[in-house]
Amino acid sequence: MSDSLTYADSGVDIDKANELVDRIKDLAKSTPRSGVMGEIGGFGGLFSLNLSNISNPVLVSSTDGVGTKLKIAFQMDKHDTIGIDLVAMCVNDIIVQGAKPLFFLDYLAMGTLDNRVAEQIVAGIARGCTDAGCALIGGETAEMPGMYLEGEYDMSGFAVGIVDNDKIIDGSYVRPGHQLIGIASSGVHSNGFSLVRKILFEKCGYTVSTKIPDLGITLGEELLKPTIIYVQTILSLLRDLPVHGLVHITGGGIDENIIRVMPDVCKAIIRKDAWEVPPIFKLLQKEGKVSDEEMHRTFNNGIGMVTIVPEPSAQEIMDRLAAMDIKAYHIGEITPRENNEIQTQWV
Repeated sequence: MSDSLTYADSGVDIDKANELVDRIKDLAKSTPRSGVMGEIGGFGGLFSLNLSNISNPVLVSSTDGVGTKLKIAFQMDKHDTIGIDLVAMCVNDIIVQGAKPLFFLDYLAMGTLDNRVAEQIVAGIARGCTDAGCALIGGETAEMPGMYLEGEYDMSGFAVGIVDNDKIIDGSYVRPGHQLIGIASSGVHSNGFSLVRKILFEKCGYTVSTKIPDLGITLGEELLKPTIIYVQTILSLLRDLPVHGLVHITGGGIDENIIRVMPDVCKAIIRKDAWEVPPIFKLLQKEGKVSDEEMHRTFNNGIGMVTIVPEPSAQEIMDRLAAMDIKAYHIGEITPRENNEIQTQWV
């Protein structure tokens, strides 16, 4: 029939999607891990659990996206690192509970499937999975005409990890006297980009090509620095050092994330001069006339992960991180909290 319509006529190209799946299979194979069964392309990802060294296994899961940082990738037409961010946002939330990531799945949606862009994205996801020591075992790519502007897309991720019940880190052992060790971020990571864009692009009129002397690179290059994946760093510490609390600094900053792993009777004292705030945050605060309080609750300000450790172990933790060539700072301590006191105090 000459007027017969096909799915392709509506804007969905199944052949192109199948071609992408074939390309992704090779990327998935670059993230090998014991337990993976089968390969990309089935209805579900298969993973066989080896519980020989875990007496009481607990699965830990996390799901997240990258938010409006995607807008920077669109403007730069650079998509090879945004997948690292996606993995990082999920696996960093798993490792703070002491869980080792096992596998990862992604969801990518585009108005019109662009295999060049999609392959760059998935390559970044594969790199992130390799850094985290987990396997990319599946995902979904959706082509949805009319849903997104041309050249734009959205993405989300899902990770599962495992930890022995006796080794779950939930902050229950945090006590007054414990010390706070902050591990450096790579920059803005993947939170606060709606405010970033409002300040730098709307208010200041900068573009992703604007070069800021204090940064030494363009704004686009600075803002697309991928979120650090802290999994291997934290696993190294957990092997033989006492860590009683771990905090992934995302939306809400240090203030609103650290209280998630502290008993109500505790208060965190944060020394704001304990580390040098990276230039990008100074730029944002200056150009946006952002208060200290708003900076603290919106951005990581140079600290991407916080470990809460007993005082006798604080220096050993610092030494271990230095030996791994990882920037870390002694940023504060846990003190007793009086009734109705706020749980974080900057000094």
